[in-house]
Amino acid sequence: MPTLAPGACPCGRGADFPACCGRYLGTGTPAPDAESLMRSRYTAFVRGDVPHLLATWHASTRPATLELEPGVKWLGLEVRAHRAIDADHAEVEFVARSRAAGRASRLHERSRFVREGGHWYYVDGDLLTKDKT
Repeated sequence: MPTLAPGACPCGRGADFPACCGRYLGTGTPAPDAESLMRSRYTAFVRGDVPHLLATWHASTRPATLELEPGVKWLGLEVRAHRAIDADHAEVEFVARSRAAGRASRLHERSRFVREGGHWYYVDGDLLTKDKT
């Protein structure tokens, strides 16, 4: 996995954090589409930003609290597909790589998103593969 340039956004788009996902984390500015929201959520995992994760999780499936697994180092994100189902529903397929306690992990998921009141929200997802190596 290539090393990020200083200031680069962890989501992998190649832009600086403030111009990329930084404009959505903690700002109240809605992501323009489901893929951008998913990328901002990955970035929130990298940065440990639980408030962003909860705020962008649809109320119908959002947990009351969220505790991130300690010691996880996120290594990279690959967006494989972004499919608009209609104007207010979309799916994003991605692979996120991480390492914890010396073990690599690969999370492959197809996530569902809904737009309400001009904001996209993560609803749920289907785990396609989760490999530990």
